[in-house]
Amino acid sequence: MTKGLQLELRNSFRKTFSTACERKRRMEKPRKKFTGFIDDAVAAANKMDRDELLFSYKGILYPVTLCSPEVFRAMESLEARSDDIILAAYPKSGTNWLAQILNDLVAIFEKKTQNKESSGNDEELEEFPYLEIGDTGKYERMNKLPSRRIMITHLLPENLPRSVFKNKAKILLLIRNPKDLVTSFYHFTNGIATLPSYETWDDFFVAFMTKKMPWGCYFEYLSKWNKYAADENVMPMTYEELKENPVLGVKSIAAFFGISLTEEELQTVVERSSFQSMKKNSEKTHGAYANVFFRKGAISDWKNLFSEDQNEKMDKAFEEHIRGTKLGTMLKYDVYCKA
Repeated sequence: MTKGLQLELRNSFRKTFSTACERKRRMEKPRKKFTGFIDDAVAAANKMDRDELLFSYKGILYPVTLCSPEVFRAMESLEARSDDIILAAYPKSGTNWLAQILNDLVAIFEKKTQNKESSGNDEELEEFPYLEIGDTGKYERMNKLPSRRIMITHLLPENLPRSVFKNKAKILLLIRNPKDLVTSFYHFTNGIATLPSYETWDDFFVAFMTKKMPWGCYFEYLSKWNKYAADENVMPMTYEELKENPVLGVKSIAAFFGISLTEEELQTVVERSSFQSMKKNSEKTHGAYANVFFRKGAISDWKNLFSEDQNEKMDKAFEEHIRGTKLGTMLKYDVYCKA
């Protein structure tokens, strides 16, 4: 073998190896950012007393180590676009699950239509996915990012940047039956230091029903988002319907956001977003708190905790706040929340 050929082969190997390393680095980068942010927030929370963990902004409680009034004020500078993909969901509605689906849909679509290896550039991958969590300079950076941008939020509609509705950004609104949601929230709260823990389920239930939850009251969340549920740029979906028919759900989501994929590609998204698959990879995606983020992913787990009195109180609250509305009807409360 000539020296020239050896040099050519060596350079070719280096280029291939470099490309492979870059691809791996870009895929791992967003998850390192996610887990690093959570680790830092937990470390800060561990040094705080329980009554210091939450602050109030416009009458709603938020975690001190994740959110701040300064960031909320800076958020108004975000310029939403009509091709933005926004996932709106109250905590423990299945946010991580839907985020996986949306990221896979966009990544596969962009790879085959624009020959991209990921859903954006390195700068985009550096941004924490939750709209209300980050630093005050986040939104200026986001305004410079190319489309499509994927954003996640737990906020009420009136607390989102005005440009979201003005520019008709598309919103996937994910909701979940309140009894399973509060059950999941209870286990999550006691599993991560950024939120106040509770000695008993009964104590947590009282706090949930008396509007002392981070990101506000779930029934008020449903009621206020219901005003937008019929808008053409909003697609409501329940955790339960997606759980029962994930193939149809993923197809509907793709169609709503104008993402055209083959049946095989859609099936890949469904398989990658199954609870078993996500839990298996959770240590890579969510670090030390994998088991907190992915506990059961089940329907009707509430039956293991609710007392008869708590059932009656939740039923009454649902009746008063949301029954008869579009979102209330979609939740199929009598199917999923009756003993």
